[in-house]
Amino acid sequence: MATEKQIWNQIQSTKNIQKITSSMKMVSAAKLKGDEGRRMTAISFNTWAEELNGPPKFVEDATFEELPQKSLIVSLSSDKGLCGGINSFITRSVKTMLISLKDQGKEADIAVIGDKGRGQLARLLSDKIKLSLTEVESPGNFTLAGAIASELIANGSGDYDAVVLVYNEFKNAATYHQMYKVIKPFSGEGEDEPLLAYEFEPDTKSEVLTDLAEYLLTSQIYHSLMDGAAAEQGSRMTAMENASKNAGEMIDSLTLKYNRARQSRITTELIEIISGAAALED
Repeated sequence: MATEKQIWNQIQSTKNIQKITSSMKMVSAAKLKGDEGRRMTAISFNTWAEELNGPPKFVEDATFEELPQKSLIVSLSSDKGLCGGINSFITRSVKTMLISLKDQGKEADIAVIGDKGRGQLARLLSDKIKLSLTEVESPGNFTLAGAIASELIANGSGDYDAVVLVYNEFKNAATYHQMYKVIKPFSGEGEDEPLLAYEFEPDTKSEVLTDLAEYLLTSQIYHSLMDGAAAEQGSRMTAMENASKNAGEMIDSLTLKYNRARQSRITTELIEIISGAAALED
């Protein structure tokens, strides 16, 4: 059984942890406000991209039948932990997508953004990972999204039939969903030729479409990064709130245990004093 001193030390340690988690919650709440503003800006900026690619889709219950024969799955996770299950849910979504595509006879490779996602996916799917980017600047910006898009293109994203972005969509501080976007290259002939309603001057259409495809990928990555950043801070704020609450409950339990141990010691000492006094009288 733990002594009074040991229980007291546990109480003080738990109180210190509670102070840290409470501070982290307040920091995350402040960061979340900024991330929500950047997210709303990214949503407005990315409206044109949805007109070309369509809206993002829920990973949950998806069949992924619309994905082409060969895809590059880009997993957007974070470099830091202590933020609930946002990274684990992304990893699970990527695994589910790979299994589904394999059952359909299709091919897929992975590009991982974020150290946590890389660590989780590397344990089981290291042979599928073609590119990993860590220590990504936070909060992100369009320049960062452009650098990521350039890295993907330099590492052969153009060799795939589609690039699939898997990320967390922010709803509120306690809720987020796993979504995916399918970004296909501008290619095709005849009726399948892209952007038939537009004329291209003075450059040739092929050159414009190449530049537009890179800009489209950058814009979609930018929106996904902003959505994921807001979801990360919201999840971290909720996780730290729960940690602070659990620490408070543990402190109450340890305090009760400490008081019982103290009361038991005092009772034992009183009994010894009374017994000693009675022995002297005899």
